[in-house]
Amino acid sequence: MTSHEIRKAFLSYFEERGHRVVRSSSLVPKNDPTLLFTNAGMVQFKGVFLAEETRDYRRAVSSQKCVRAGGKHNDLEIVGKTARHHTFFEMLGNFSFGDYFKEEAIEMGWDLLIHQWGLPEEKMWITIYLEDDEAFDLWRRIGIPADRIVRMGKKDNFWAMGETGPCGPCSEIVIDQGEEVGCGRADCRVGCDCDRFLELWNLVFMQFNRDAGGKLYPLAKPCIDTGMGLERISAILQGVKTNFETDLFKPIFEEIEDISRLSYGKDRQSDMSMRVIADHSRAATFLINDGVLPSNEVRWCTPFQ
Repeated sequence: MTSHEIRKAFLSYFEERGHRVVRSSSLVPKNDPTLLFTNAGMVQFKGVFLAEETRDYRRAVSSQKCVRAGGKHNDLEIVGKTARHHTFFEMLGNFSFGDYFKEEAIEMGWDLLIHQWGLPEEKMWITIYLEDDEAFDLWRRIGIPADRIVRMGKKDNFWAMGETGPCGPCSEIVIDQGEEVGCGRADCRVGCDCDRFLELWNLVFMQFNRDAGGKLYPLAKPCIDTGMGLERISAILQGVKTNFETDLFKPIFEEIEDISRLSYGKDRQSDMSMRVIADHSRAATFLINDGVLPSNEVRWCTPFQ
């Protein structure tokens, strides 16, 4: 599957299950001073989660442009060092605004990955928040062995878009890519920083609003917010070990080679400098397209933003 086909299949899957397909919002969040850039699919729905606005649908699906280069979620310094991190990426996500909750989110996520896209069930792992016994029971009902469900703390499995705003415990679907792409340590396991255990899809059970003092208040209606990187799932479905080998990046590497008059052949996607150039040029292109003018001090935006 090409990345275009994967994006289209994701949107169609949830549209067929009653979700409204919503266009990606700008990388510059509207009327939200808490964020430098749109860093997740749920940003444009923040007001809906907080019951500050209503829409004529209760289920949504999108492929959201995201940049993580500053703020709470910042991958800028790690780009090029791993096979999976980017400053710009597309986040595939399905959302429920007081409609379905944990059970349906888990069932649909598993069905799409395993039954529709054919990922190997025996290589899948699940993480849940430490205290989330309900999620544990739901994954056991799906058929996940108890020893492949890993409980993790707030750092890994309690998600928030920023220091304040909607948040909640989450459950991640992880695929074991094998020892050959791992760190080689004997204690390598889910949660390791290497590329072996790859987080594919984060299912966030949005239940709280965090204020500036850090206090949590229950949302009027529990919601669902999920996020799966198009680059990561494309690498898995295209049978490559790094995001940089997918059809999303190949043309960019070819252009870098042409401009630099260097030929890296098969090894070009592993060259850290080329990875950084490919990632940053991609991010800069999308930011400029959304009206952001380059600066090393502030986020300049053109008037139409």
